[in-house]
Amino acid sequence: MKILITGAAGFIGFHLSKRLLAKGHVVVGIDNINDYYDVNLKYARLKELGIIRGQAEKFLNKSTGDLFNDAFQFVRMNLEDRENLPILFKDNKFDVVCNLGAQAGVRYSIENPETYIDSNVVGFLNILECCRHYKIKHLLYASSSSVYGQNKKIPFSTSDNVDYPISLYAATKKSNELMAHTYSHLFGIPTTGLRFFTVYGPWGRPDMAPILFADAISNNRAIKVFNNGNMRRDFTYIDDIISGIEILLANAPKKINEKPPYRISNIGNGSPESLGDFIKAIEVSLGVEAKKEYLPMQPGDVPQTWADITEIEKLGYKSTTGINEGVKKFIVWFSEFYSK
Repeated sequence: MKILITGAAGFIGFHLSKRLLAKGHVVVGIDNINDYYDVNLKYARLKELGIIRGQAEKFLNKSTGDLFNDAFQFVRMNLEDRENLPILFKDNKFDVVCNLGAQAGVRYSIENPETYIDSNVVGFLNILECCRHYKIKHLLYASSSSVYGQNKKIPFSTSDNVDYPISLYAATKKSNELMAHTYSHLFGIPTTGLRFFTVYGPWGRPDMAPILFADAISNNRAIKVFNNGNMRRDFTYIDDIISGIEILLANAPKKINEKPPYRISNIGNGSPESLGDFIKAIEVSLGVEAKKEYLPMQPGDVPQTWADITEIEKLGYKSTTGINEGVKKFIVWFSEFYSK
C-alpha cells in the first residue's frame, strides 16, 4: 500500500514509518519540524529513515532516502497548508492516511492555545477534506487518553462519556473524534481514532517524563515527582503501540446498517503501573538512585490512566513489553544518543 504518515519526524510517526517500510509498504512522510522540542532529535529520526537534514529543512522539498530503495519520501509541510496539502494527495494517490501530526503536550496548551487550534483542528479538517476528495480507503488519526479527563471509572473504555476535557489539548483531540465521525457519516470515509496511553521508548520526546527523569538522574539533579508520587499510568512501550496501529490499519471499520464506518480504539498496556515503579526501573537501568522533589498535581493532569483494550485484543493485539524490559531498552538508546 501507499501510505501517508503525518508527523513522520515525531516519536510515533518515525517508528510507524520504519515498521511499515520494513513490511514493504511505500510511505510518504510529512512534518513541519516545529521547535516545540529539540529539532535535532527530529532530524536524527529522519536520518534513521535515510533523509538528509539539508534536504528535509526546506519546506515543500521532496526528499527521498536510499535506505529503503526509494520507498520513503519526506516533505516538510504544515497541516494548515490548505493549498499544498491537496496537491500532495492528488500527486500520490494514497491508499491509507495515518494522521499522527499534531501539536502535543497538555501543559503547553495552557500557555499556547492558538497553536493547538491551528494544528489539531484546522490541520485535521484539511486532512479530512483531502481524504474526502481523494478517496482514501482508511484514515487513522491520533487521539489521546487525555480525552478521558477526570473519569473516575476504570479501566477507561471507549464507551465512556468523554464530554468533559480538562485541557485544551484534550479538547482538540475530542474534536478530532467528532469531526471524523461526521465525515464517516456524511461521506462514508472509514476512520479510526487512536487513543494512545503514555507511550515511551527509544527516540521518545524530550519533554516527556522518561527523558526528563533519565537526564536529571544521570546529571545528579532532582526529578520532579508530581501529585507527591501518587500517580499511576498505563505505560505502553512504543513497539506495542506500533503493533496496535498495524492491526487497526489492516482492519478498517465497515458500515453496518445505519452505523458509519467509524471506530475509536484504545492502544495501551492494559495494566497501569505506579510512577514510583517506573522511576525505580530507570534507577535500576542507570545504576543511580534519583533525588526526588515532590510536588502537587499540575493543572490539566490526572492521577491515573488505565486502558480497557478488550476491543483491540479481539483483533489480535497483545501488549508484550513490561516496564522493566521497556525501560531497559529505552535507557540503552538514551545513553547512546545523548552521549554523542
